[in-house]
Amino acid sequence: MMPEFGGSSLLLGLPDDVFAVISRSLSPRDMCTLSLCCRSLYGLVASDKVWLTQCDKVGIISHQDIIEWRKAVASYRALCRFLVSVKPFIGIWVHQNPELGNVVYVIPGFVSVVGCRILPQELGPLGIEEGPILWAPVFEIIGDLDGSTSFFLHGREKGNDHVYPGSVKSVERNCNVLFLEVESRQQKSKLFPNKSFPYDSDKELARKLSRSHYGLSRSQRLIIQCEPKLPFSRLPFTDRRKLIDVVTSEVGQKVPRLENRLLFPRLRNDEESFQKDMALLFQRRSLLLKLCKLGQGFNWKEAPEVASDPTRLQWSEIRRILDWSSGSLNGDDNQMQSNTKKSLGGYFRAYISGIWGKSSSINGSHAHSKHGSSSRQSKHAQLLEFLGSGDTIGLSLHASKVRLSSYRAWPNMHDSQFALYKLPMRAPRADQEYAGLWGGTFGWPPRKPTEDRPGKALFFLLITYDESEGQRKLIATKILEGTHYVLHPNGSAMFIVNIDEPSQDLFPWDVDANSFPLTIKHAFAGEGIANGYGFRYPGSKPGSLFVIQNGLLAFVWKESRAVLNLQRLNLQELLKKGERVPALPPSANFSYFTKSYSNVFDCFSTASTYMPSRSVSVQGKG
Repeated sequence: MMPEFGGSSLLLGLPDDVFAVISRSLSPRDMCTLSLCCRSLYGLVASDKVWLTQCDKVGIISHQDIIEWRKAVASYRALCRFLVSVKPFIGIWVHQNPELGNVVYVIPGFVSVVGCRILPQELGPLGIEEGPILWAPVFEIIGDLDGSTSFFLHGREKGNDHVYPGSVKSVERNCNVLFLEVESRQQKSKLFPNKSFPYDSDKELARKLSRSHYGLSRSQRLIIQCEPKLPFSRLPFTDRRKLIDVVTSEVGQKVPRLENRLLFPRLRNDEESFQKDMALLFQRRSLLLKLCKLGQGFNWKEAPEVASDPTRLQWSEIRRILDWSSGSLNGDDNQMQSNTKKSLGGYFRAYISGIWGKSSSINGSHAHSKHGSSSRQSKHAQLLEFLGSGDTIGLSLHASKVRLSSYRAWPNMHDSQFALYKLPMRAPRADQEYAGLWGGTFGWPPRKPTEDRPGKALFFLLITYDESEGQRKLIATKILEGTHYVLHPNGSAMFIVNIDEPSQDLFPWDVDANSFPLTIKHAFAGEGIANGYGFRYPGSKPGSLFVIQNGLLAFVWKESRAVLNLQRLNLQELLKKGERVPALPPSANFSYFTKSYSNVFDCFSTASTYMPSRSVSVQGKG
């Protein structure tokens, strides 16, 4: 090959459209690497056509929506940066508590992704497709002009909607757990900035500690400053809970209802309505980003310039974290000091004493009680070490890949983590055509409520496949139940069938909901859940799964003839037709820790919503 026809000249000689097609085989990382080769290739790779192709490849939103989102960012390259960073969030996330259901589905918004909680509920006579489901906002991740991300936790205080700005700490591509954390950030190069200490004695203490580093070389001081920070997850649970509560109380911002009405566009039924939704979403996004940057006292009409960062708390603001008048830092009642408030200086003196090897306790006493063990002292020091590693603290969202055990697609969860766990959703394929999310109710025919019970409990089931001992099994795991009091544990199998074993049972009915004759395509033998709540793994009784025309499924218990009818769900479409209800208080809104077998969302399900009212019947009892 002649030199003039080799290397970058081949690519530079291609038309933009041809190079855009070729770039489909490259990843965004490959494109960035290619742009570093030379100035000419940098200009070629900077083409909007190339990055539009990359945005299409990410596959989160349609080509039409990509063009709409581009209007709010600097370039298609910036948009691709955002899409790649938030793609791991898309999907279904769950938490064990409350037992009746805590399902959060993350969908695209407008240059954002939105986490929506599906509430336990009953459906009226219009059924799943036409009867809108109830949902509440949990969090948002919004893209800025350059494609960077901002995190907003949703919550409700004193009857008003609030958002709690923060940052997206890190995102692993195959993340399966979302952690709500408090992050400590160092804003100055000093070991302990003077503004961290409100008292003269504390300033003197900081100066003494800083002087101890004067004899070190610059590289040694840099190593000390760059030491890994104490992970938030290593703090005692009570400390983590109090830190999150304090931070949310400080950074929370009331949001006007008008500006918080839409979080994502409704169904694109007509272009005029859709464009109105996009205009509202554009305005709302701009206001939230200004809120994140401008701080407390933000004026929604006239945004003043404010230097502070509302997503971070200064040391002067977190003094009261350490000034709890009762209980120790990690909630140990045995170390409670009746009514003695602990100052920031007192805690730091105890912490520094620990560094110097002194044996004084956290309140200055030299005597150790039976319960004041060194392990508890280390927990106290851990909180101080965490707070002392930076000038400010703020909310953060950490998307991590961790090793999880599971039972029939339901992850085993920690009881003391502010976390949501991702369900393994797999697209249907030829040998697993029934895999995915299904929704339905008990009773036949579908959509027809009985006279004595006008509403039917909505169930969400995740269908997965398993192969053991040469048998292929289909497992339907319950992830949401719309009753008043839980009848079946989350993660329990509503039914298990052997897809290699045809059933000889007949379907008990001849017609469907519209009185048309039924066509049964397949029938598989299996077992369905039999016992109510009371033990983790309920028993089962024989039954059959019937595959009906139009893609419907129905499991029938042989003895009782009870039937659970199911249809495949497009949850994103259902949410866009759904009705929004208010959120829970912020920390509980992310992950609800209290073990409950009743519907904790019941008080919200009849509240006024933000979406325009529709002439449909939605039973709001949960």
